[in-house]
Amino acid sequence: MSEPLAERMRPQTLDDYVGQQHLVGQGAVLRKMIDSGRIHSFILWGPPGVGKTTLARIIAHQLKVPFYTLSAVTSGVKEVREVIDRAKNSTFFNTVSPILFIDEIHRFSKSQQDTLLGAVERGTVTLIGATTENPSFEVIRPLLSRCQLYVLKPLEKDDLMTLLNRAITQDVELKQKHIELKETGAIMRYSGGDARKLLNILELVVDAAEADDIVITDEMVEQRLQTNPLAYDKQGDMHYDIISAFIKSIRGSDPDAALYYLARMIEGGEDPKFIARRLVISASEDIGLANPNALLLANAAFDAVDKIGWPEGRIPLAEATVYLATSRKSNSAYLGIDAALQLVRRTGNLPVPLHLRNAPTKLMEQLGYHDGYKYAHDYPGNFVVQQYLPDGVKDERIWHAQHSPMEEKLYQQMLNCWGERFK
Repeated sequence: MSEPLAERMRPQTLDDYVGQQHLVGQGAVLRKMIDSGRIHSFILWGPPGVGKTTLARIIAHQLKVPFYTLSAVTSGVKEVREVIDRAKNSTFFNTVSPILFIDEIHRFSKSQQDTLLGAVERGTVTLIGATTENPSFEVIRPLLSRCQLYVLKPLEKDDLMTLLNRAITQDVELKQKHIELKETGAIMRYSGGDARKLLNILELVVDAAEADDIVITDEMVEQRLQTNPLAYDKQGDMHYDIISAFIKSIRGSDPDAALYYLARMIEGGEDPKFIARRLVISASEDIGLANPNALLLANAAFDAVDKIGWPEGRIPLAEATVYLATSRKSNSAYLGIDAALQLVRRTGNLPVPLHLRNAPTKLMEQLGYHDGYKYAHDYPGNFVVQQYLPDGVKDERIWHAQHSPMEEKLYQQMLNCWGERFK
């Protein structure tokens, strides 16, 4: 039995590597490191099927160093120590350290990550981690501080078309057939920027054809995937589609749909903490100030799931899901911080008004630091009008209230304080 198409088409050199030009294009950071012959430990964060494992293999091949790989799903502390011992024995004087590639590093426990820390610090191994999860949630801080973080992007349509054309013209099996890509809308839509999923779908469609002359259309792709809906999802990547539907159902105030997608994730063996994190994010982003208790409940569900695990963990997750879905919605805080970030990026490091600066030294007092500051608690209602924003943006409005009962109270409070500024 031959290898899957996605494995047969795995690039062997950077010149064949598709996508991620912000990292591996000419003059980009990873390309410079590789060309210099020396690399530091780093973590690749991005969605499935964008080339994390492939990139690690190419780096090891180009630098001609030993390459060890572990999966966080199947490896324990014992396996980590064994690999580190083998790496020590393969290290020679004044050479690049062996590369240890850890797939799904976010699934490593704290004890497993602690085992890695010493080897990374001493340079026994150069760690390359791959994760689909935000490393700041799951990678311990000492290890994260010793690794650069590089973000990989979903592949663009042009990248995917390059892969499709390369597969049908260069693959040892597919090039023996006559394959025409008449329509590509469905295969692009179902792949979702995932190269592995794209090639899996192509292989499914080709294998289903009875002749060597194959004209691929959207209808053909859709029919094949309807008869074999999970076949293109061999690595469990569908959870990204399900979690998207889950969050959108909460945002859309549909508790039935939200519970349905929660059940899909539970039945699919999803990590309960992955679900709980999404609930915390949803509580902040979609419910926000319309019901601040939502964030408290989501955090409580996270803590409960962390303590009790499956199967009982489904209950606090369901409770939080229903509460968030049925709660009033507001994204004013989410929009507010994004507006503030855009303002900061547009205006740069504006000086803080002198009266807001601390004056711990005599020189700072003489320079006017803190001079004129009004202590709010010394005034009626614990409020006094004064300027807080820098001069260059002092008239900017960033937070805009939305019209839920809770936020209406906050808005009225701001009107009472600031008057015209908040109208």
